Amino acid sequence: MTELLQWARHHWHRLTSGRTQDEDERPYNYSSLLVCGGKSPQTPKPAGKHRVVIPHLQCFRDEYERFSGTYVNNRIRTTKYTLLNFVPRNLFEQFHRAANLYFLFLVVLNWVPLVEAFQKEITMLPLVVVLTIIAIKDGLEDYRKYKIDKQINNLITKVYSRKEKKYIDCCWKHVTVGDFIRLSCNEIIPADMVLLFSTDPDGICHIETSGLDGESNLKQRQVVRGYAEQDSEVDPEKFSSRIECESPNNDLSRFRGFLEHSNKERVGLSKENLLLRGCTIRNTEAVVGIVVYAGHETKAMLNNSGPRYKRSKLERRANTDVLWCVLLLVVMCLTGALGHGIWLSRYENMVFFNIPEPDGRVISPVLTGFYVFWTMIILLQVLIPISLYVSIEIVKLGQIYFIQSDIDFYNEKMDSTIQCRALNITEDLGQIQYLFSDKTGTLTENKMVFRRCSVAGFDYCHEENAKRLESYQEAVFEEDECTDTLSGSLSNMAKPRAHGCRTVPRGPLGSKSSTHLSGSTPALGSGEGSGEVPHSRQAAFSSPIETDVVPDTRLLDKFSQITPQLFTPLDGTTQSPPLEILYILDFFIALAICNTVVVSAPNQPRQKIGISSLSGMPIKSLEEIKNIFQKLSVRRSSSPSLAGGKDPTSGAPCAFVSRISFFSRTKLSPPVEDESSQMSESPQASNSACCAETEAQNSALGLTIGSAEALDGPPPLASNLCYEAESPDEAALVYAARAYHCTLQSRTPEQVMVDFAALGSLTFQLLHILPFDSVRKRMSVVVRHPLSKQVVVYTKGADSVIMELLSVASPDGTNLEKQQMIIREKTQSHLDEYAKRGLRTLCIAKKVMSDAEYAEWLRNHFLAETSIDNREELLVESAMRLENKLTLLGATGIEDRLQEGVPETIEALHKAGIKIWMLTGDKQETAVNIAYACKLLEPDDKLFILNSQSKGACEMLMSAILKELQKRTQAPPEPASLRKSFRRPPDPQHAGRAGLVITGKTLEFALQESLQRQFLELTAWCQAVVCCRATPLQKSEVVKLVRNHLHVMTLAIGDGANDVSMIQVADIGIGVSGQEGMQAVMASDFAISRFRHLSKLLLVHGHWCYTRLSNMILYFFYKNVAYVNLLFWYQFFCGFSGTSMTDYWVLIFFNLLFTSVPPIIYGVLEKDVSAETLLQLPELYQSGQQSEAYLPLTFWITLLDAFYQSLVCFFVPYFTYQGSDIDIFTFGNPLNTAALFIILLHLVIESKSLTWIHMLVMVGSILSYFFFALAFGGLCVACNPPSNPYWIMQKHMLDPVFYLVCVLTTCIALLPRFLYRVLQGSVFPSPVLRAKCFDRLAPEERAEALKKWRGTAKINQVASPYARQSAAGSGGPMTGPSAALAMKSTTACAVEQENLSTCETVLDLGCSELGATKMPEPSTC
Repeated sequence: MTELLQWARHHWHRLTSGRTQDEDERPYNYSSLLVCGGKSPQTPKPAGKHRVVIPHLQCFRDEYERFSGTYVNNRIRTTKYTLLNFVPRNLFEQFHRAANLYFLFLVVLNWVPLVEAFQKEITMLPLVVVLTIIAIKDGLEDYRKYKIDKQINNLITKVYSRKEKKYIDCCWKHVTVGDFIRLSCNEIIPADMVLLFSTDPDGICHIETSGLDGESNLKQRQVVRGYAEQDSEVDPEKFSSRIECESPNNDLSRFRGFLEHSNKERVGLSKENLLLRGCTIRNTEAVVGIVVYAGHETKAMLNNSGPRYKRSKLERRANTDVLWCVLLLVVMCLTGALGHGIWLSRYENMVFFNIPEPDGRVISPVLTGFYVFWTMIILLQVLIPISLYVSIEIVKLGQIYFIQSDIDFYNEKMDSTIQCRALNITEDLGQIQYLFSDKTGTLTENKMVFRRCSVAGFDYCHEENAKRLESYQEAVFEEDECTDTLSGSLSNMAKPRAHGCRTVPRGPLGSKSSTHLSGSTPALGSGEGSGEVPHSRQAAFSSPIETDVVPDTRLLDKFSQITPQLFTPLDGTTQSPPLEILYILDFFIALAICNTVVVSAPNQPRQKIGISSLSGMPIKSLEEIKNIFQKLSVRRSSSPSLAGGKDPTSGAPCAFVSRISFFSRTKLSPPVEDESSQMSESPQASNSACCAETEAQNSALGLTIGSAEALDGPPPLASNLCYEAESPDEAALVYAARAYHCTLQSRTPEQVMVDFAALGSLTFQLLHILPFDSVRKRMSVVVRHPLSKQVVVYTKGADSVIMELLSVASPDGTNLEKQQMIIREKTQSHLDEYAKRGLRTLCIAKKVMSDAEYAEWLRNHFLAETSIDNREELLVESAMRLENKLTLLGATGIEDRLQEGVPETIEALHKAGIKIWMLTGDKQETAVNIAYACKLLEPDDKLFILNSQSKGACEMLMSAILKELQKRTQAPPEPASLRKSFRRPPDPQHAGRAGLVITGKTLEFALQESLQRQFLELTAWCQAVVCCRATPLQKSEVVKLVRNHLHVMTLAIGDGANDVSMIQVADIGIGVSGQEGMQAVMASDFAISRFRHLSKLLLVHGHWCYTRLSNMILYFFYKNVAYVNLLFWYQFFCGFSGTSMTDYWVLIFFNLLFTSVPPIIYGVLEKDVSAETLLQLPELYQSGQQSEAYLPLTFWITLLDAFYQSLVCFFVPYFTYQGSDIDIFTFGNPLNTAALFIILLHLVIESKSLTWIHMLVMVGSILSYFFFALAFGGLCVACNPPSNPYWIMQKHMLDPVFYLVCVLTTCIALLPRFLYRVLQGSVFPSPVLRAKCFDRLAPEERAEALKKWRGTAKINQVASPYARQSAAGSGGPMTGPSAALAMKSTTACAVEQENLSTCETVLDLGCSELGATKMPEPSTC
């Protein structure tokens, strides 16, 4: 219907204009105006299932209008409002709040004469003030968006004009689908466009996607197949093809379609041919493309869902208490109505009290009581705190300001600090009970260092490299080096950078220089204009600790035997090189070419293109505009389309495609799923240990080892090459190959050049790249080998996957098959050893194909590639047909070190009562090792392994573990306790601790509905849980399960795109800005640069924010109830007539002005305990977990105290002036004054830290009250007839009785509260109050007090029944198969992994009741 409406309006406009469309005039599309609030619909409405794109030219005009009539133009609008709809729409949105609707109802009610309580204008004042403040805030925010939109829409780009037959300057907002656009170096892409031409002779376009996903590494995009061979730029007038692609969607990692020529020949399109809006052209002189998605239909805008709104737990609690206040208000009003009816009935015959109507009719007491009910509603309206919500927003902004200003969160190396992206959940930081953490890049550095390798069954320890790592201290970057260090820094992203653009010959494609290096990345320019190009940015994953690899001497000796004579004998006879030498050759070739690394040379000549001559805008302006795109960038990554993988949703990969584009690729993460680890102990292996098995292996394999001189240093140019890798694993392997003189020199879509020591430069014809994805868990390259001329497939991937794809060999087979079996067995043992040491493991394999086999596979693959529907499934099937019957070459072990401060942070969070789960995609051994290294698991923990292959086995094993735990503790927790906060002993070293390790396959069973409760009950017994081999979807399901079923506060922290779903599901999501791009940061509520910052964020700022806001909300309820009750008590002495003893202006300003600022200052600045003490005593955090500051009981006690204080405040002046002849306002003035002092001094009693700002605000509130009262009393002669406040305050200030009443009332009212706080601090102090005393001690006394605190905590812990039962339960040795359920110390788990049996082992032996005593043999996990 929408498309039909747009078409009708468009053609009606053309018809009524009386003219035909000009040749160069574009049809205006109204759909952009239909986008409400600038947010495009999540599912765009295309013309059909697929989108057909026709060139926007004269010869295609009819067909263009037929297909493109409903496509939106490139104008964007992210604003909510316009000048016309701002007021009505803003009011409409604000009245969605129940509190605003309530006060609007009161305003309308006060206009009814029968129930009028105040002057009509006065009743409107509070609502108008609140609505105005919020409207101004919304308007300023929207105006800022409007200016950004206007700036972007008016950017200039080059668009082909069919009228002028050339490219002309055109604003972005006028670009439409089907336009041809020409872009130059450093220009930002205005719309999603298919790449048809690049000045690069290889048809490559380099782009930077930092404005889209935060990744600063250069990505490569490829010209559509068939256009890369053209010698000249594509001519739009001769373009006669049509494009059919999928409808607009927000999946950054996918683009499916085909380009159909006039002869019906189709060419497949993938995301390697798509340039996305918001990216920047780099290192390419010029490109031409055709627009397929524009404006709000671009992938970037479809992902721009805006900031997320989360409602905090405390705010939900406050909303419940507001409802209680409403109920209290109704009760008070019913009391007033009933009292007025009874009072009238007693004086029914007295005309003085029951005045008849003008017509003589007398209103019945019942009807009068009904009217009084509504009058009381208006009179007591302040009971509902309308200013509470505005005050909460102001307080949260102040809290966020101080969090972001904390210098401890600043990371100097990354030049970044904490980001608070969610403004309304700061207090939830103080109530976290479960923490779910990623591992790689979150707990570890994500700096991958090549550590060990196994080739042809031989393990090479690289001991010299290990010694280098032990003693290495990474150099600090000097000031004159790159300023943009890591892609994770938002501040660096905002810095203007100009990349060099390389000049290319204007000749045919094949005329490029032989020394030209393709895939160049930004570097120093040395040619013309190089002076304008600054130093290139530091390539990611290129720190010295990652690049400086020391070769293993044994492997280097064998490597030196690779000489040209082995392949070209001098005597002309055919001689096969030794098998091991061939394996080593293929192994390092695979390391060098089986990747997507972009190669560049710093001294490569480049020339910077003058942007102003091409686009009419200087470079500086464009670079500044690029920063704007970060405001419109992807704030929430799209959901992963495939399970697993480190970054399945990244919009960045720059895999190099072959002449036939392949795969709608995900980010090419390393095949070891996504996690890496750090060794928990120094490598113990030595050269002698590694060499001990050499002779036995030689005899078993029949291999010979020759002697040769060691190779000299690396090639002269090798150290000058710059590698731009998409993942640290890829970079580590390429640098390792370079250390062995197998140097990746250059890469084009057609070929890869490798400098291989004595063999010289080898050029591999690149036929295909099969990128890594989370389904296959591997990547492959298909090349034609320059020595054998055969088609060879090199594959690297997870060991669990590669081992299943190896060719089947039998012991009775040929000698080669036997050797393959031996190599496989020894490599598997090496892999197990690597995993125990916490290394990331990868297997390397190859396959040789005949030309006929490859041609057959290529034909089937082409059909899959040109498909739009089910393309991913078809391409995966095609890859599976290629990647089989592999030959194992070897394996690698890569080390990832723990971040600084991670063990201390996890230990502190454990003491704070937070249960920590580690969710990782790594192997079980690696995950357990890193868990011990970071103190997630302790040496004395009882470790239980949950690993099964069936649902029934999973259920039986969980039951067995639960029985074992219950036997040890003998006091199982009640199910209800799962929903409570934890009350664990603060010391994690006690004997009752247990840890659980569960694998991804078993987790799939445990997450099923029938086993969820049992799984949660099991995890409730464990202080730490490790989920290994978990997919991104499983991570989010685990978080959702715990949050929804246990009703606890959850926090998820991660650094990669595979953590996005987990971060979004948790109550609080924290992104770590590291080396994995910015997807996690964009989807998070808070972003930090290091995991160790989490301790201060939660234990200090979280505690402060929760305590401040809780007490402030309670104070708001207290002061409103206390003040309103003064009016209520007065009704007993005025016949419940709804009369007020206070002037209406004073009544309104009392809460709106005189007492509103002090609680806001309290909510921003209050510190019950210092930051130093909170960090030293993490146990104090548990008060927030248990919501001690804001319990239901606390709320009702606060209200009772408010009732008491209001009684004192009313009746002390009442009895003082009883029998006097003072008027009504003279009686009300001491009530107001005493109430002001009581309410302000109540806040002083509740404050734990008073600063000069607190005192200044207090004094200012009191002075403002007296100033208003004096001014109002002096000027208001007849403001409220028959009574008025004229000269009342002036007279009272001369009366000593007034001062006596105020002082006496204040003291009596606050005495119970003061005595309670004094007794609480001296007789039964809470842990927080005890810790508060430490802040007043001298450093020596403070240290001694802290020592005694910890000692007392340990004694209490041992004396507790839980600790005694735990100690008793674990006092004796475990016998029988229960020991088979794991329970190992750090050493046992890290070194003796074979002792950890799996579920199948226990169950297959029939030990369902764990009755056997013999421990079964280990099985594969």
